[in-house]
Amino acid sequence: MSQNPMQFGIMSVSDITPDPTTGTTPSEAQRIKAAIAIAKKTEEVGMDVFAVGEHHNPPFFSSSPTTLLAAIAAQTERLIVSTSTTLITTNDPVKIAEDYAMLQHVADGRMDLMMGRGNTGPVYPWFGKDIRQGIQLAIENYALLHRLWREDVVDWEGHYRTPLQGFTSTPRPLDGVAPFVWHGSIRSPEIAEQAAYYGDGFFANHIFWPASHTQRMIALYRQRFAHYGHGEEKDAIVGLGGQLFIGKNSQDAKREFRPYFDNAPVYGHGPSLEEFSDATPLAVGSPQEIIDKVLGFREYVGDYQRQLFLMDHAGLPVATVLKQLDLLGEEVIPVLRTELAARRADGVPDAPTHAARVEAQGGAREFRPGANRGDNLTDGSPYQDTASLVE
Repeated sequence: MSQNPMQFGIMSVSDITPDPTTGTTPSEAQRIKAAIAIAKKTEEVGMDVFAVGEHHNPPFFSSSPTTLLAAIAAQTERLIVSTSTTLITTNDPVKIAEDYAMLQHVADGRMDLMMGRGNTGPVYPWFGKDIRQGIQLAIENYALLHRLWREDVVDWEGHYRTPLQGFTSTPRPLDGVAPFVWHGSIRSPEIAEQAAYYGDGFFANHIFWPASHTQRMIALYRQRFAHYGHGEEKDAIVGLGGQLFIGKNSQDAKREFRPYFDNAPVYGHGPSLEEFSDATPLAVGSPQEIIDKVLGFREYVGDYQRQLFLMDHAGLPVATVLKQLDLLGEEVIPVLRTELAARRADGVPDAPTHAARVEAQGGAREFRPGANRGDNLTDGSPYQDTASLVE
């Protein structure tokens, strides 16, 4: 895959919401099929990433992101599939290690994932956890996951799961490179700190909160990234969320989107569309208005690597979302790529890709179970450079 300094894509929270203009509620099957269609359209219009959240409660459908993302990867050629939340708190890190390494293989490396705590209280006891321990679970579980992808044999003991002795998670990461991890948060400085500690990416939700909040969160992450010795502040890997709705002009966009905004489960029946747009990154208007607002993000977060937009939410029908994607791909994304590239400071790292990370480690390596017993290699290592493999 060719490397892009900046990745653009779509993020979905997987909500099943009635269309306020018709009163029709799609079925789970319809929304799942719609997500696949939206992901395929995301690639078709020239964007780079499709991400879906993880939820285990109605009215959401995405309880198994890896299943959905594997289906999307099989029907696309260059699209990176990702999550807009993988629950590091309620999921067993061993199962995350195995599931997402499998997805990495199935997708030929076209994947990454975003860790998050999850804020839905009842979900925690469903999986035998306590939301009051959310931060501790996030810290301990990710520490284990990080090791499982980098060490072939792990001995481990913690507070929240049974110990591991001589454990190897399978399959091993593709080409000997762990999946790239983003740590996503709406408001948690602890998650920004965790991302900085490991030198991972930090993704600011950047939807419901004002720009000043996002600015502070990313500044904290950049400062701590440098503090932990991963490079300068500009070397930190930053992603942003965002919401938009495009029309031929501002009036048409607001008229069409207003009933969906007014009845949205999270922010509906609160501030007006105009008030919310003024206070948050929500962009509703003409293509040029969308471009101007998104370009403004860089002014308070600096150069960044990934921009994802929330579009299939609040009951918007799939036909409308697909039409929005056409407008986004034709009239907005090409301009944003050009303008952001022109403004980009020297030395800012490109967006992470599997191919680039394989190159950075000196090439692909292939894991062969049992090789460390001497039945495949002579040096005792279970890995071998793929360039030397004999068909």
